This record gives sequence, C-alpha cells and structure tokens, in this order.
Amino acid sequence: MTLPEQQEIVRPGKIVLQSKINLQGKTHLVRVFVDTDKKPAVVVTVYQTNKISKYWRNPS
Repeated sequence: MTLPEQQEIVRPGKIVLQSKINLQGKTHLVRVFVDTDKKPAVVVTVYQTNKISKYWRNPS
C-alpha cells in the first residue's frame, strides 16, 4: 500500500492507514496502525478484514 485511501488519527502519535484491496474476487480492507511519534515511524499492526462497513469512513 503505497498511498492509503484513508488515514485516521487514533490519538496524537498514532494513525491508522487503510485501503480496499481485491483478493480472489472479494474486496477486503487492509489496516495499518503506525506510531508516528517515533523517528522513523513504526508499524505496530497490519491486518486485513472483510468488515469494510465497520471501519470505512465516508466523507461527510
């Protein structure tokens, strides 16, 4: 994921980057949790889910 489709600030110094991907004909969401207050930034967790509506934020 070079350019995430969405970025959400969890709290100062922590962000979630996420993008939809297609795996075997099904859409999944890949979420990457990053500590941005560390130099360089540190990836904490990466996972994929099919619960897109739970996490995807539509623009207001």
